Amino acid sequence: MSDIDTEDGSAPKIGEIANLGDPILLNNLNLAGISAEAAQGGQKVQIWTRMALTSDQDLFQRIIGYIASVIEHAANHVGAYPRLNRAQNVFLVMRPDNSGELWVDTAAIATYHAIKRPGPIFAGTVIFENDVADLTGLWFPRVEVGPQDRILAIIREGWRFALYFDFNPDGELAIEEAKRALGTLYRRMRYADLYSSLAHEPTFKGMVGAGWFPFLELGITEIRTLLGMIEAEFPLDETEQNLISAFDDKRLERMFSRWMERAHLKEREMILRPAINAFKNSEPVTVIKIILSEIEGVMSDAYFQVHGERPYRASKLPGFMIEQAEQRAGGKDTLFFPVEFGQYLKDYTYADFKPDDLGTAGSRHAVSHGRVPGSQYTMARALQALLTLDQLAFYM
Repeated sequence: MSDIDTEDGSAPKIGEIANLGDPILLNNLNLAGISAEAAQGGQKVQIWTRMALTSDQDLFQRIIGYIASVIEHAANHVGAYPRLNRAQNVFLVMRPDNSGELWVDTAAIATYHAIKRPGPIFAGTVIFENDVADLTGLWFPRVEVGPQDRILAIIREGWRFALYFDFNPDGELAIEEAKRALGTLYRRMRYADLYSSLAHEPTFKGMVGAGWFPFLELGITEIRTLLGMIEAEFPLDETEQNLISAFDDKRLERMFSRWMERAHLKEREMILRPAINAFKNSEPVTVIKIILSEIEGVMSDAYFQVHGERPYRASKLPGFMIEQAEQRAGGKDTLFFPVEFGQYLKDYTYADFKPDDLGTAGSRHAVSHGRVPGSQYTMARALQALLTLDQLAFYM
């Protein structure tokens, strides 16, 4: 086992981030790119100088063997014999003079997250997966990387691999972009089943049709259970009851505290507090009537803050919230699922409704028109309403 290193060579202190060992030092590593097309001698060829792939993509399998072979060959020349196909994480830093540092399962790794918990998070706080709203980045914080360097990383999560490289043709390495790209790759591998389920149209339609969504407040196990039941076309009664029971006073108060950190919700405290209390008292009619009537006002206030005017059509609000979510999360491809949530709002919360028809307790229009049978006002629909407003709180 390798010793743990610190910058000055001393033993690390408790809580200090440190590498697990030393890198393999390489020479003459003049990697500049990967050919993007076939070409004969003397012909011009296009090359890739920056790329992010997972092993689910065909191109990964086409190029990873060549890349690993080149790196292992360079390591063999200095008397090292790593097996990259057995490694968990590989990080290669190439200097302008073509020397390199190869870290094979020895570089410390940090992941960056958006956290669900309201209030401050102090150093040393234990974070559980259910506390994580999104995974936003991944990096090797104890490896020195300069603006003139080139980098290549191979990371593994479960049975999947990811490859990222930036051969820096412009001489100005985009480190922050690399952190985000590595975070995206890791997130897509870690939650591959969730991405796959939402991309499967029948499953997504079934989930929305039942009023559910991978709401950020739900834990990953709760979401996976819901998706599994929907994919199997099993009744949701027991699963929904388990979810309702999971929202005890402590969890509801944590969610309410998060709302109170958002200005557009804080000013509605006297309106929203009775909805929380009603859920605790198993009064779904009160919850649904309050929350579904306030959702549009919350989105309209957020719209006004950005544009200085109210939207002339409520149908503009879901699209606006998608934009807000993308800005908040840094893009569409995040666990905030902004595009999918916009579809949820359109197809469920703001579903088309004719006043002569009977609607569901998930439809804002049907509820406001008083066209919902009493049997539709269930605790499951009440929880969906709370989680919909909570999702909007994350986007603000």
